[in-house]
Amino acid sequence: MTAAHSTLQILADQNIPAVEHYAGPSACVTRFSGRELSAQQLAGIDVLLVRSVTRVNAQLLEGCALSFVGTATSGVDHIDQQYLQRRGIGFSHAPGSNANSVVEYVLAAMAASGDHLEQTLAGSPVGIVGYGVIGRAVAARLQALNVPCRVYDPWLERSDIEHASSLSGVLECGVITLHAELTHEAPWPSYHLLAEAELAEISADSLLINASRGPVVDNAALSRLLATGGGPRVVLDVWEGEPQISSTLLGQVQLGTPHIAGYSLDGKLLATQMLVHAMNQHLGRPAVEAGSAAGPAPLLQVPQGSRGAALLRALLAQRYDIHRDDAALRGATVGVSAAQAAADFDLLRRNYPVRRELQGSSPAPGNLDPQAGQLLAALGCVGGALEQ
Repeated sequence: MTAAHSTLQILADQNIPAVEHYAGPSACVTRFSGRELSAQQLAGIDVLLVRSVTRVNAQLLEGCALSFVGTATSGVDHIDQQYLQRRGIGFSHAPGSNANSVVEYVLAAMAASGDHLEQTLAGSPVGIVGYGVIGRAVAARLQALNVPCRVYDPWLERSDIEHASSLSGVLECGVITLHAELTHEAPWPSYHLLAEAELAEISADSLLINASRGPVVDNAALSRLLATGGGPRVVLDVWEGEPQISSTLLGQVQLGTPHIAGYSLDGKLLATQMLVHAMNQHLGRPAVEAGSAAGPAPLLQVPQGSRGAALLRALLAQRYDIHRDDAALRGATVGVSAAQAAADFDLLRRNYPVRRELQGSSPAPGNLDPQAGQLLAALGCVGGALEQ
């Protein structure tokens, strides 16, 4: 298929929003369920757009006539890029599209976990594993909030990492948040990076958040540790064996969510825009003039007199309720068969409600005191008194 004739045939994961909007009327978009894609569905398709649950490799693509593959994710461990290159199939992903969504998920997890938000805002360092696009975004937001960080990423030169640390140094922190890509490659595989020995280093007073890939943490070792009554508070958004997750481990963690940390509407739409832009460039297809598929986010109500952690909690609550996602996951997957739990896990992702971000939001009209204005600016909010 050439960009100059006929209708562009796009096959897109049902969880990638607004492909029709951004690709325009000269494209025909067909939807598929991410875990159930077959080679037969690719007949006559020009462009395949996936998310992380779809493995794109020779087994899937052999014999098809695709021109372009895109994944609406930062990670690419589910894509055989070497195979695509050999076949001359264009490829793009969406690094950074969901980064701020994950950042705000991490803040929400901290806000929902004891007094960790107060401790971090008072200067307790946060440990970050992985300094890719998302890890850097987490570090930048925390630094804007004047929270010190320690960062571990052995694949990078220490001189390229602000506040570089050893893994042990990171595991000493009151909050540890994981943002490593999944790799089995030597010399620093991230698969089971936190296994029994590493988990034992984490203080019982700490908070461990995994919003990267499930196997970065040895889930069986974590479950054994938590079963003893020891170990840190744990928030898991990602799990080994998804969508078949351990109901035992879910019952042990403080908060569990169905791999939705990056699922804000803003992040999803940015990913779609990035993929369609790359697709158009690869195919020599003119860009479609399309405004945002989402309207402006609701104005933020800034409580008068609130400061610090209380104000940050109030702002986070206007955009995201992590307890709702935790309750939904437990309600859908506990006490049912493994097959039903796996189906429900995916259903929660497919039917995920609209969630907007603080970044880019504007406060409702009214006078902002300097401290509130500074906090809103640190969160990436815009408009009104913030721009004066």
